Amino acid sequence: MNILLVEDDLELGNGVRIALEDQGLALLWVRRLGDALQALDSRPFDLVLLDLGLPDGDGLTLLARLRREGETTPVLILTARDALADRLAGLDRGADDYLVKPFALAELVSRVRALARRSYGMAGETLEVRKLVLHTATMRVTVDGKLAELSRSEFDLLSLLMKRADRVLTRRMLEEQVLPGGASNESNVLDVHISNLRRKIGPGYIRTVRGVGYVIDRVDATGDVS
Repeated sequence: MNILLVEDDLELGNGVRIALEDQGLALLWVRRLGDALQALDSRPFDLVLLDLGLPDGDGLTLLARLRREGETTPVLILTARDALADRLAGLDRGADDYLVKPFALAELVSRVRALARRSYGMAGETLEVRKLVLHTATMRVTVDGKLAELSRSEFDLLSLLMKRADRVLTRRMLEEQVLPGGASNESNVLDVHISNLRRKIGPGYIRTVRGVGYVIDRVDATGDVS
């Protein structure tokens, strides 16, 4: 599980980092809004822990952008703003949970795990792009109502592409997130998985961006829209 922590307080950020890494969770910690935006544009995350009072802006700006762009990544707000109006503002912008500082690290870990289950599809998340439907809870994929039999690696790769539909994912990102052993300049395993996926789900879904990576478009060349 990959978590993005956006927190400018050094002591708190370090405490959160240690607590989550002790639970076996991978975490990227940034301290500025600009760095968070850059991180989110470069790779997918399963969960965002978001402080609101950042040196270069308000965390609600980031939250609003994510939801405006259709991002469903769970967001847990960490903030000292404890007024009811502040909590409602965060939830209205699309936050999934709200934790007021100071908080116990054990409570944070508990809430992170609850949101992680949602992120990994245990709540029955369904992803749809045109006639392609992926059910995360049951690991079923259908194309125009017909079941497509995928390996676990193929399923994980397709899920990642569908969650980030209309965004180009680099080869390195896909290899690091999906393939055993991560990225390798000498391996063509990713190409084999992409080829197998195209054969199983049909043409018109996975597009190659030469020299960069791959993307699933919500609108195909014929104008069919999801």
